[in-house]
Amino acid sequence: MKRCWESKDPLYESYHDDEWGRPVVDERGLYERLCLEGFQSGLSWLTILRKREGFRAAFDGFEPERVAEFGKRDVERLLGDAGIVRHRGKIEAAIANARGVLSLREQGTPLDELLWEYAEDDGPVPRTWDNWHSTTPASTELSKRLKRAGFRFVGPTTVYSTMQACGIVNDHLADCWVRDAVEAERVARRSA
Repeated sequence: MKRCWESKDPLYESYHDDEWGRPVVDERGLYERLCLEGFQSGLSWLTILRKREGFRAAFDGFEPERVAEFGKRDVERLLGDAGIVRHRGKIEAAIANARGVLSLREQGTPLDELLWEYAEDDGPVPRTWDNWHSTTPASTELSKRLKRAGFRFVGPTTVYSTMQACGIVNDHLADCWVRDAVEAERVARRSA
C-alpha cells in the first residue's frame, strides 16, 4: 500500500489511513485539531499523536466551554503536565482559542461553518511531497479571520495543516491508497 508518507510506527500509519484528510465537521473536533496543530508547530506530528490522550485529559476533552474558563492556575497546572507539550504560549493559545470558538458562535458563524467555508474543489492532485503547499491564499485569509475572533497560534501554515488534517482540502498524493476514499467522504460532506 502506497501512503503519502512512510512510517514504521503503527500509530502514525493508522493516523494516515484512518484520520488524516477525512472530514471533521463538528465544532469540538475542529477546535481540537486546530489546537493540536498549534502544539505541533516545531515538533514531530508523531510526538503529538503519542500525547493526544494526554492533551484530551488535560484540556477537558477539548470542550470549548470548559477550556474557555481556564485561568492562571490551569496554565500552571498544564505547564507541569508531562502528558502534553509544556509550552506556555501554546497552552495559553488553546485557552484563547476556546474563547474564540465561543466568540464565533456569538457572532453567528460557528467554527465548523467558518472552516468549511474554505473547502476547496480539487485542484491539481499532489503527486509528490514537493507538490504540497505550506500555505494557500485560503489559509492566509482564514488565519486572519480566526485571529480577528481572538484565536492565537493560527498562522497560515498551522491553518493549512488543519485544513489538510480535517478534509477541508484533500492533499493525499495521487497514488496514495486512501485518496479516493477520502475524496468520496469529502464529496458526501459537501452534498449533505
